[in-house]
Amino acid sequence: MIATVTGLLGPALSGGWTAQLPRVVEGDHLPRVNALDAMTFNVASLAGPALAGGVAEALGAPMAVVVSVVLIALALPAAWMLPARPVRVLGVQATSMTSDLVAGVRVIVGRPSLARATLTSTVSCIAQGMLMACIPLLGERVLGGASRGAVLLSCVAIAALVANVVLAGFPRSVAPDTIIWSSALVQAAALALAAWGQPVVLIVAVLIVGIGEGPQLTALFAVRHREAPDHLRGQIFTTGASLKITGFALGAAVAGPVATWSLPGTLALTASVAGLAALLFFVIPSATANSSEASTMST
Repeated sequence: MIATVTGLLGPALSGGWTAQLPRVVEGDHLPRVNALDAMTFNVASLAGPALAGGVAEALGAPMAVVVSVVLIALALPAAWMLPARPVRVLGVQATSMTSDLVAGVRVIVGRPSLARATLTSTVSCIAQGMLMACIPLLGERVLGGASRGAVLLSCVAIAALVANVVLAGFPRSVAPDTIIWSSALVQAAALALAAWGQPVVLIVAVLIVGIGEGPQLTALFAVRHREAPDHLRGQIFTTGASLKITGFALGAAVAGPVATWSLPGTLALTASVAGLAALLFFVIPSATANSSEASTMST
């Protein structure tokens, strides 16, 4: 029950808060601050499991849950300090939450750049969930203990954090759309390398996975900020976050039973899914292509 409720609120805690960034940051500084915002996810993914594991080991699992509740409560003042949503202009009809969500989905589907980024990142999350299911077995069979799989997760988080630190220094160096599909290819190559099953090679592979994951998240946020209408930004971020969380859970559920049968085969399948994520980016025609076709038809 607790896990279900936590899952329902997860998209609001991640996507909903990030959507507020343009309200507190001026436009010229948004690309760099966007990269810094993505880094907070990397820091959380690194510190969270380590803190939970340490508290659970020292004081027991129930106390680890209590610490989680306290940390969430400590975030409440920051939420209250966010700027309030502007009051609707007199004469403009108010809309319900349901209609706003439907409008948000329509924007995602109707804007090619946003649709491509959402599709690619969601399928990438399926691959990331599949890797997560393989982590304990990789720790056991390659590193000598299932608990050592946590080292692999730390490597992913550290590499993602470092990659985003570099990206924050050059926020306009590469278009975010390019980063989204190319980072999926980086993850695919790294996951294929991980199937080799050698300790040093495995560590290098998961570091490369992190190098792909970190910038992809930053680029995804950048595309959402660029494409989302201001009044639907929260809905778009929340919907996108829910799709990614669902994809991650689906990948882990599928890979879990398969990994016990063939770990190298599961990693190869995971690499294929990540490669598919990059290819799917080009399945949806770009806005430029659509406008060119319309122009040709009109002539």
